[in-house]
Amino acid sequence: MHPECVLQDSGQGWLLRVWVQPGAKSNGVVEIRDGSLKLRLTAPAVDNKANKALVDFVAGLLDLPRRQVCLVSGASGRRKKLRIVSQEEPAWDRLVPAGLRQPLQQPRSISHGTA
Repeated sequence: MHPECVLQDSGQGWLLRVWVQPGAKSNGVVEIRDGSLKLRLTAPAVDNKANKALVDFVAGLLDLPRRQVCLVSGASGRRKKLRIVSQEEPAWDRLVPAGLRQPLQQPRSISHGTA
């Protein structure tokens, strides 16, 4: 089961909602708040450095190649969504420590209208 900050994306993988604090003293996972995973990154929020660091950090924690993690929204804000593309469900416990996890009552999913 995935944590509340993760939405299953119909056939596309998963969407991870994050809230990023750039320019921190160290990289790390802080907490889950309001449905988003709060992360601290040492990279500054200039010249797309924090966004690149975010993708690298999340890919590294999930032990996935960087190409399987991409920023899909929030490029200029603190609230962002990342798409995680993987044949198998990622090991969320690597990203979200057990003490921070709040399992969902019902699985959430996102459907893409193809009308």
